Amino acid sequence: MTDAAEQLYLSQPAISLQIRALERELDTVLFERHGPRINLTREGQELFEMARPLVAGLESLNTRFNRRMKGDLDSGEVIIAAGESTIIYLMPQLVQLFREKYPNIHVQLRNVTGRDGLAMIRDDEVDFAVGSMLDVPSDINYQPVYSFEPALIMPIGHPLADSERVAIEDIAPYGLILPPRRLTTWRMVDRVFQQHQVPFNVTLEVGGWEVIKRYVELDFGISIVTGICLRDDDKLVAKNMSDYFPKRSYGTVMRRGKYLSPQARAFLEVTEEASLADSTWSSQQKND
Repeated sequence: MTDAAEQLYLSQPAISLQIRALERELDTVLFERHGPRINLTREGQELFEMARPLVAGLESLNTRFNRRMKGDLDSGEVIIAAGESTIIYLMPQLVQLFREKYPNIHVQLRNVTGRDGLAMIRDDEVDFAVGSMLDVPSDINYQPVYSFEPALIMPIGHPLADSERVAIEDIAPYGLILPPRRLTTWRMVDRVFQQHQVPFNVTLEVGGWEVIKRYVELDFGISIVTGICLRDDDKLVAKNMSDYFPKRSYGTVMRRGKYLSPQARAFLEVTEEASLADSTWSSQQKND
């Protein structure tokens, strides 16, 4: 009792009062007296065993908290929102590089649309997002990291396939396959055609670059895509359209003023350091 009073900077009577209050709270007897000595009862011993790890945890709480918040990268997680295209084409290499450096940090990817991703960022449901943005809201910080060339893709044997250079007017007679209107690509294509006062015809709206490429291969139409989705084994003809359409940037998206954990900051560093090839390709026919 004396030792407890000294460690807690309390008097022995104050310690006794706290013990009695705890016994009343638990409706049990925790100590029994044998002359000047006191011993734990069976109930007291049981409570002691239950409380010991909790007390030990509290005593080390400050150390563990500072280690985690100030740079312990041997544990923890990072939660990232991204659209389907970003998850398919961009994130695999980034996640692989991150896991090589920080194998014990859990990475969680949330597959979302742009609108849902912004909502998750604003509600702090994710650390940040990776993707492409045309219009950046005032409360959002978008940091472009990579850029990819625009391309017109068509099936092998298409009338435009042998053209050395395709003008935007050349596209007008052919039906376009585009992502849904609510997505960035559709708005960008619409904006460019309007700027050049050239009409265009959308014959099919469908989500996902892989789906679009497949329908182009099947000759359902042609499409304007971002070079990020093109692969050497695509059975397509691709023409660089950077004379008309802007490069598409991809980067990190987060709420302004957002506090980032060490784990999230580490992923951002990997993102900025990663040497991802800019899609600077020449017009070419694939698998002819």
